[in-house]
Amino acid sequence: MTVRDVNERLVLHLIRRHGTLTKAEATRATGLSANAVSEIFKALENDGLLLRGDPLRGRVGQPSVPMHLNPEARHYLGLKIGRRSFDMVAVDFVGGVAARRSTSHDYPTPKGLISFIKENLRPLLRSAKLKREDLAASGIAMPSELWHWAEEFVAPRAELEKWRNFDVKAELDSLLPGPISIENDGTAACRGELVFGPPTDKQDYIYFFVGTFIGGGVVLNGSVFPGRWGNSGGFGPLRIPDEPGGHRLIDHASLAVLERLLGEHNCDTKLLYDDSADWSALEPVLSRWITRASRSLAHAIVSAQAVIDFEAVIIDGALPHTIRDRLVAEVDRHFSHLDLQGVYRPEICAGHFGSIIRALGAAAYPISNDFMIDQNTLLRKEPAGQLSR
Repeated sequence: MTVRDVNERLVLHLIRRHGTLTKAEATRATGLSANAVSEIFKALENDGLLLRGDPLRGRVGQPSVPMHLNPEARHYLGLKIGRRSFDMVAVDFVGGVAARRSTSHDYPTPKGLISFIKENLRPLLRSAKLKREDLAASGIAMPSELWHWAEEFVAPRAELEKWRNFDVKAELDSLLPGPISIENDGTAACRGELVFGPPTDKQDYIYFFVGTFIGGGVVLNGSVFPGRWGNSGGFGPLRIPDEPGGHRLIDHASLAVLERLLGEHNCDTKLLYDDSADWSALEPVLSRWITRASRSLAHAIVSAQAVIDFEAVIIDGALPHTIRDRLVAEVDRHFSHLDLQGVYRPEICAGHFGSIIRALGAAAYPISNDFMIDQNTLLRKEPAGQLSR
């Protein structure tokens, strides 16, 4: 990476974070000279990465021209391999969804994944009005060690074991366009919120995603922190005190738990896999689960805050936005009743995307890798023997 690369990434990173940036604002934010910033803006505009906004008039001197990211600069494919569904999206440089294809299943298999891609990639590209060569890269989001946790969501262990020796990257290399990257689905969801979410001044926060199981990610210094083994934010094993039904967060704040509770009351569980549906038919079990999940999440947040004093907590999930907002409000309420001595009280807020964020986050990885600054990994070495998928 050259000095120019670093400075161009820095400018692109700041524009993505703030939405727009003038040359004067970029000069102040970066500490670079006005001439250097002017040359960077010119190069990025010539490369088609930036577009000019309307001049800001009414100020002393020449009008300032805010620059913003060009949505059409690049397009990417994002693929989520989930325990209950596959999800594939074609997105532009700012996260706009050009097309989406999804399917649900009782449990995922490698054979089912390959069939899903073969049946849906061409229709996806047609809907997006894109050609295969228009996609700069493909990202994949999937749970780490997908063959685990079979009992927790009632799947045949023998079927899930097929993932253990299935080399996802090698098997999909000829099917998906461009270079392929793979990331844990919780980390990918966190990355999607960071890269494609609304501008924020928050530099350090926890991100929870409530899916079949509970997962998420960690943001430090304005960048996703994947951890030494790529699993930071794997919150499921966090210990939860005094909660009947289990001692881990995954035993309470997961849709697999809600599905089991609904089954015990002979309720239809199909609504759980349609996050645009009206979940009111799931009452009163739904309300009891929200109370249980929110209480457990509040305890988990206190534990996390004892390690790093995060500024904020973002909670999203494969939930209708009304249910997600209820969950966030309940977490905030329960958190207020816990002993917070020595613990910073973070802002607790909702995410912005719902179930699609894992596929979006998969597409965000190559953007993050190629066009953003990662302050957590600039001088970091991969541990000896670590395998990158």
